[in-house]
Amino acid sequence: MRELRKLCDGAALLSIANQDALDLAAAFAEDPPEGLLDAVPGARTLLLLYDPELLDIEGLDLSRRGDRPTPRVIRLQACYDGSDLDDVARELGMRREELVRRHAESEHVVSFLGFAPGFAYMTGGFHVPRLRTPRVRVPAGSLAVADGYTGIYPAETPGGWRLLGHVAARMFDPAATPPSLLRPGDRVLLEPVERLAEPPRAKRPKAQGEGVLRVVTPGAFTSVQGGPRYGLAASGVPAGGAMDLASLAAANRALGNDPFAPALEITLVGPELEALQDVRVARGTEVRSMKRGERLNTDLVERGVRAYLAVEGGLAPAIPGEATRPLRAREVLRRGSRRAPQGPRAPRLPIRWGEPLIEVRAHRGPQWRFFASPEDFFDCEYRVSPSSDRRGLRLRGPAVALARRSDIPPEGTAPGAVQVPGDGMPIVLGPDRPVTGGYAKIATVVPVDFPLLAQARPGTAVRFVEERWT
Repeated sequence: MRELRKLCDGAALLSIANQDALDLAAAFAEDPPEGLLDAVPGARTLLLLYDPELLDIEGLDLSRRGDRPTPRVIRLQACYDGSDLDDVARELGMRREELVRRHAESEHVVSFLGFAPGFAYMTGGFHVPRLRTPRVRVPAGSLAVADGYTGIYPAETPGGWRLLGHVAARMFDPAATPPSLLRPGDRVLLEPVERLAEPPRAKRPKAQGEGVLRVVTPGAFTSVQGGPRYGLAASGVPAGGAMDLASLAAANRALGNDPFAPALEITLVGPELEALQDVRVARGTEVRSMKRGERLNTDLVERGVRAYLAVEGGLAPAIPGEATRPLRAREVLRRGSRRAPQGPRAPRLPIRWGEPLIEVRAHRGPQWRFFASPEDFFDCEYRVSPSSDRRGLRLRGPAVALARRSDIPPEGTAPGAVQVPGDGMPIVLGPDRPVTGGYAKIATVVPVDFPLLAQARPGTAVRFVEERWT
């Protein structure tokens, strides 16, 4: 039975069979309703991201079906040398060689894409659980299994799947059309080999736009970020965008830019920049005119974690699907096309943020009943971990007790979803979050409160306050 559940303003989760979810997502891609931003198929769900001011999600026609591309056969060489190979073989009661043979001979059919750009969930994996605590970094090309699925990590990312080996094929190329090597319905044939050829080098498109600033020193972690860019969730690409959309919008408004125009997102310590032409910039709401050759040292972020430096006309964004990376010394920043991404209205700055204790409103999550005493989540105090990043803010404090395993059939993740892996430590998912995830989610942060978390320094105390639907 299909059930539509709102997660927060702008996100809803539809319970639906995988094939029906793919058909409905294809229909929305062919002829999207006004205000629908993205549709993310999962194992048994379809996540709908939308602009609540333009679309009444409960009035959406959910009976539509679209045409999907013809499935293909894709052959990949695989080297079975993963760090979890022996442990998985031991858990399944078989020898290492037998595990490799069974896995390679299984039928690997792509059910959907998610988690990360180009990450395909394929049948033919082993029914083994994910790690209780996800690895902080999994190497690109890693061949892995969990909960009956097989997957290949396209890039170095955090992950909790069990590693069997690796492949050399490039699974995702943001400059290609389409960017993902695999698509739903494709059948993948794995050929075990002792050694793999070197992976092909990615081709970067030629830089467009006139240079406006040169990076002298890059700072701690500064990147170009604008508003969220929707439409590539079917390839596993998150919408991304600034961590603190309210602060981004404030800096852009000071220059007369579109609120979501790309700007510099400065984390803790900012870069030193040299103007390549006369240009106006704004850090926060403070506007400054720079002459050609003049330098600007953006220095420390005085309040919170992140500050935004906007440039008149906006900066050129990264290619959709390209991993967020910090600026490099001598890099040239170019002016953008002035076209802003479509999405909900930019929020206003919170009255209070960057304080030692913050209260954040949140709705109950879709797996609320997976937890032994879920109400305790709203009574506990957590602290922001130093290992937090744009993918997720990791919290430390009382473990959230589970009534059952945290693993769930993979489903789309909403902005601000609070997932809880097997170790019971909550993670609030950010703009670069996995598009789909397989851990239970106890809550979803109210979107207008997310900037409070985006500006929370490590050690900041966090209390969640339940926001009930009226």
